[in-house]
Amino acid sequence: MMIDWNAFTPWSSLTGGLLIGIAAAALALFNGRIAGISGVLGGLLRLPKGDSGWRAAFVLGLIGAPLFYALAFTLPRPEIDAGYGSLILAGLLVGIGTRYGAGCTSGHGVCGLSRLSPRSTVATLAFMGAGFATVYVLRHLIGN
Repeated sequence: MMIDWNAFTPWSSLTGGLLIGIAAAALALFNGRIAGISGVLGGLLRLPKGDSGWRAAFVLGLIGAPLFYALAFTLPRPEIDAGYGSLILAGLLVGIGTRYGAGCTSGHGVCGLSRLSPRSTVATLAFMGAGFATVYVLRHLIGN
């Protein structure tokens, strides 16, 4: 295994992780809510009474943060090695998995694990295992 030292970014990764942890902890402590994106966005689409303000602010923050960052720094240019069909299929599978798993990676992996939730532990192991298996199959068995 080789490390791509140009893509090795421990300080920005640590900073991003700390910000995600602080935001998730603040939402749980001050609002009693879990910062799972699928639940936040799903609740916003259902528009429950008196519950949409914080959800809209959360989603606007997710969208606005990179735009704000772009004012001071150059955004990295993403490189996606997949076609539109693969991306659409992947998105559908993630959406289906999120529904079956009753939450997403942020809800289970960040918030659930930090609360020592057994259900979130199983869900996180399942989606991480599925991700590892998918990459292995696509990169080593099917791909080059």
